[in-house]
Parts: sequence; C-alpha cells; structure tokens
Amino acid sequence: SGVAWNKSHHCRLLAGLVPDQFQMCRRNLEVMHSIVRAARQTKSVCQKTFADMRWNCSSVQRAPSFGPDLLKGTRESAFVYALAAAAVAHSIAQACTSGELPLCSCGSVPSEVPGPDFRWGGCGDNLRYGLQLGAAFADSPLKSSKLGTQALKAMNLHNNAVGRQVLSDSLDTKCKCHGVSGSCSVKTCWKGLPNLDEIASDLKSKYLAAIKVTHRLIGPRKQLIPKEMDVRPVKETDLVYLINSPDYCTPNLHLGSLGTQDRQCNKTSVGSDSCNLMCCGRGYNTYTEEVVERCHCKYHWCCYVVCKKCRRKVERYVCK
Repeated sequence: SGVAWNKSHHCRLLAGLVPDQFQMCRRNLEVMHSIVRAARQTKSVCQKTFADMRWNCSSVQRAPSFGPDLLKGTRESAFVYALAAAAVAHSIAQACTSGELPLCSCGSVPSEVPGPDFRWGGCGDNLRYGLQLGAAFADSPLKSSKLGTQALKAMNLHNNAVGRQVLSDSLDTKCKCHGVSGSCSVKTCWKGLPNLDEIASDLKSKYLAAIKVTHRLIGPRKQLIPKEMDVRPVKETDLVYLINSPDYCTPNLHLGSLGTQDRQCNKTSVGSDSCNLMCCGRGYNTYTEEVVERCHCKYHWCCYVVCKKCRRKVERYVCK
C-alpha cells in the first residue's frame, strides 16, 4: 500500500496478480490506489460484518494466500468474492467522483426527470466506470486461471456478479439543501453509493440464504442449478456455494476452521454471538477488565469540551 504507483514495474510488487491483471495494472497505474484501498476495505469490513459469528472472516487477512475455507467453494468464499467484487467497483466509482482518476469524472446526470422540489447537480458516483473496470480486474483471474474446477470458477464468477448487482441496486439519490439561513428552498441532488458496510450487510443476508448448487449440463452448456430438487431456480441475486462449511467450532487446518476457543462471547445475547452458540456448548470463562473512558464532559464557551477520565470494571466472557 506504500507504493507510489507511478512506474509500470511497480505492478510486479503486487503478489497474486494473474497476467491479465498485471497488464491492466500497467495500463491503468492510477487505478491501483483504488484497488489496493478496496482490498484493505474488504478485509476490515468482512471482519466487522462477521464479528458476531463463529466464522469471523479472520482468514481473509492471509490474502492472496487463502485457506481451505475460501478456496473450496463454501458459502464463506461466496461472501468474500461478492464483497471483494463490490468493493473494487465501489472504490473506483468514488475515486472518479473525488477527482483521483484522470480518465473519468462524475457519473452521468440521471435520465429520470427531477421532482419539482429539486434539481440534478453535484457530482454523482461514476458507477458505470467502476463496474466496468472493477469487473475487468476482479473476474480476470477466474477466466484465465488454470487453477480450480470449472464448477468453482462458475460459482465465483456468479458471486462476483451478485456483489456488483447489490452495489448497483444501492445507488441512491442524495441531496443538499440551499436557501436563506438554512432553509431548503432549493435542493441539489445526485446519485451516490452508500458506504461498504451497507453493501456487506445486504450480502450477509444473502450469505445466510445462499443456495447449494451443482454445475451440470443443461442443454448446450453447463449451468449452476440447485443441488436439492425442491429448491427454486438460482436467481442472479442469489449467492451460491458448492460444498458445506465446517461448523468452525474446533480447529481443523484441512477444512480451514480456526475454532472458537478464546473468542469473546455475549452472555445476554440469544443470537450467533451468544456464549452458547459461539462456544459450541463448551462453556466459557469469565474475567474482569478495567476500562478507561471519557466522562463528566463539559462544554466551555467558546468552543471546546473538557472531559475527565473514569475507570470502570467490565465483565468479559471467553469461550473455553
């Protein structure tokens, strides 16, 4: 991430690029900042989104050296591929808007007629450019790589497309008010993207409802179809996976499970972060921790806040 990205030989410094990505890097050096930023965001947002689950996305830290949980067609790999594809397009779209990239600028003015109380203006996120370049970068390893089965490539390409579709659907109208003393007599609006956390939240819902599929010849070509006969056909907005995940309760390097020993749990929760579910019924240990917080804050005219520091003890619960 500390690379200047001003010479084409810098592309050799990135581990894990396939030839098509390497060529894209050389031709679009200025985009690499956005791609590196997207990779970093994918890691942090994935771990934040799954912090309350047994699988907490910690394996994504080793990218591009993925473990079995992200290489074998699990629903976890479905989520990571979809999020990464969305993140790359998101990062490039917003870099266009901020003026970072010389070959693109603001998104085009929406074709829909503005309402009576606002006008189109501002600088919308350039989603079209982000999707175009993002897809070229994210999909090329799956199209050129000799690694992995045809079924796995088809699954990953499908999930990449789902990530970009969720991103496209999230494009929303954002507005800014203008007028005398804060009134909203005139509103300028544009199309903007939410932050990546919202995209990840939508994808997590799709992860929980993901469909197990098989890659089978239907007519002239192979397609991803549900493994179970009584499941509805796969839609373009469904995440899909090929094999069942481990339960992630105990360490198993062959399956990519780190286990949940020493993970923090929530004693009062009934959700996935509850001590019963997180610890897989093994029980938990309790310990007390002293935390230092800002407290008794007072506002002074004008214009600063002074706070004291308070110490308090909190109970933590950790899986056995």
